[in-house]
Amino acid sequence: MPSAPTFASGPALARPERGRDEEEGRRDFPGRSLLINLLRVFHIAGLAGLSAAILAAGGGLHQWTVLMLATGLGIIALDAWANPLYFRQAKGVGTLFKLALVGLMMAWEPGRQPLFWFLLAFSVALSHAPGRLRHRQLF
Repeated sequence: MPSAPTFASGPALARPERGRDEEEGRRDFPGRSLLINLLRVFHIAGLAGLSAAILAAGGGLHQWTVLMLATGLGIIALDAWANPLYFRQAKGVGTLFKLALVGLMMAWEPGRQPLFWFLLAFSVALSHAPGRLRHRQLF
């Protein structure tokens, strides 16, 4: 009776000679993945605090916004450095749109809750969209 195939036994783990990353001029450095994940942890903590401030009239609106903005800009900087096409792709343009809406949300108090919900839905849709959409070059 033949044994069941394992993941390591087929071409699924084989490295192509030249992958998509090298073809598109992507860059990386040791620890980038860990750094971006740590930034994401604090970014989501900022989202939780901002959610409480906006939806439950909790305190610290501006402190949570600063945390989200600082970590978000760090994530954007790492993504843009690693992928020189970032701001020409849907994910980069979408991120700039989100930044503009966050600014509007902070300045326009009566529209804060609807903008918060729109931004949350838009962010989730953008980050979980298929790669062929997120990485689509718009210009």
